[in-house]
Amino acid sequence: MKEKFFLAIDQGTSSSRAILYNSELKEIASHQIEFESTYPNPSWVEQDPDEIFNSEYKCITEVLKEIKNKDCEIFAGITNQRETTILWNRNNSQAVYPAIVWQDMRTAEYCAELKTDYSELVSEKTGLVLDSYFSASKIKWILDSNREIRKLAESGELCFGTVDTWLIWKLSGASQHLTDHSNASRTMLFNIHNLDWDQELLDLFSIPKPLLPEIKCSQDKYLDFEVDGFRIQLVSVAGDQNASLFGHLCFDKGEAKNTYGTGCFLLSNTGEEIIKSKHGLLSTVAFTLSNKKVNYALEGSIFIAGAVIKWLKEQMNFFDNVAESEKLARLVPDKEMENLYFIPAFAGLGSPYWDMFARAIFIGMSLETGKNHMVRACLESLAYQTKDVIQAMEIDSSSKITSLSVDGGVAQNEFMLEFLANILEIEVTKKENLELTAFGIVAMAANHIGSHSLEDLKRINKVSRSYISAFDNLRVEKLYSGWNKAISRSKDWLLND
Repeated sequence: MKEKFFLAIDQGTSSSRAILYNSELKEIASHQIEFESTYPNPSWVEQDPDEIFNSEYKCITEVLKEIKNKDCEIFAGITNQRETTILWNRNNSQAVYPAIVWQDMRTAEYCAELKTDYSELVSEKTGLVLDSYFSASKIKWILDSNREIRKLAESGELCFGTVDTWLIWKLSGASQHLTDHSNASRTMLFNIHNLDWDQELLDLFSIPKPLLPEIKCSQDKYLDFEVDGFRIQLVSVAGDQNASLFGHLCFDKGEAKNTYGTGCFLLSNTGEEIIKSKHGLLSTVAFTLSNKKVNYALEGSIFIAGAVIKWLKEQMNFFDNVAESEKLARLVPDKEMENLYFIPAFAGLGSPYWDMFARAIFIGMSLETGKNHMVRACLESLAYQTKDVIQAMEIDSSSKITSLSVDGGVAQNEFMLEFLANILEIEVTKKENLELTAFGIVAMAANHIGSHSLEDLKRINKVSRSYISAFDNLRVEKLYSGWNKAISRSKDWLLND
């Protein structure tokens, strides 16, 4: 019997990564390459599509060096930053414009204009809010930016893809134009009821249908490709937050997770039921399994999480290593944080507010406020934003969330997790393996080929630590009241003359 390996192709917002796992889903090799975003105008965020692919391909080649015998079976999964938009020429695979990243806000005013007449239509069909965060308005902007680009699109010579589609296209030698249900559901062009592209939405955004990829289940046979003499079978594809939900083992209705990466994304599995949010959350496809069973989710999308710590390090120069943020935060006594808040609305506010015109603010500062206070306020903002989403999710689902499983880079910050448990007043847990996006996509692959049942997966990754609230309810209410007051100050900032 051939030895089995599983490969996670994990393409994120700030880095590309590949992780190789053995047949028991134990990590045996990892490689990561960071790359830059560019900001050509205020609120614009772009990346180089070729750098995205080349960095990911390099990561794959590095981890494959761990395998000494090429006569083996390798099963791969792709998980990716969602919503980021790439258009390229079918004939030469050259991108016609830089990748427009999910954080990009250039179409905010256009989306605001559409909201009056089309907000309910978009919400009903896609489960999303009409916002520049999603792919549709980004595609339209690229098509409208150059007459020749639109001509090529209308003649069927261009492809659109989120990052998963771009990687598949390149890995297949420009032969496969594919995506999965979870990524398609983030474009604002996908009908989550019939699981297909929606012509009415395509017409709304003036997007030719031939531009779009074929849609498959998250667990499916995508393609075989070769890297350095290794034959690799791609059998799972899902957006990063969706793969993370699977990696948290949230297979059943009502189970929830929160990932603190560049942004912060809280998802609760709603099973085969689409719950329409009335409180600023998204209804989205979580993943579709190989038995064609659809799992939906309620999602709270917070735009800025780990990105604020990167900002403190690189723009404010408050520390040299992100791990120092915890140490600095602990130097500040609780009493010195009363009435001091940071609203990280660098790219507007996501769930549950959906305010494209909000902007970041520190508020409540005095002459005694120093960098340690500001670092702590930034970390606390992640907990407050999470509470915003938890409260909305509980109302929409008519059920209480009693615990929250967390992962992501910021989940290594013990101060943040302690404060999170205090503010949420529920148990916060983290698992032994915090790389749950990568683990989730290979777990999905392993389940698809039949090597691991869902019950097998639950035995692999156990809880390593729990955090319990130490705050009394009155203290939480006072702190959270101040947060809500601060949020109100940042809203609609760019609309104020």
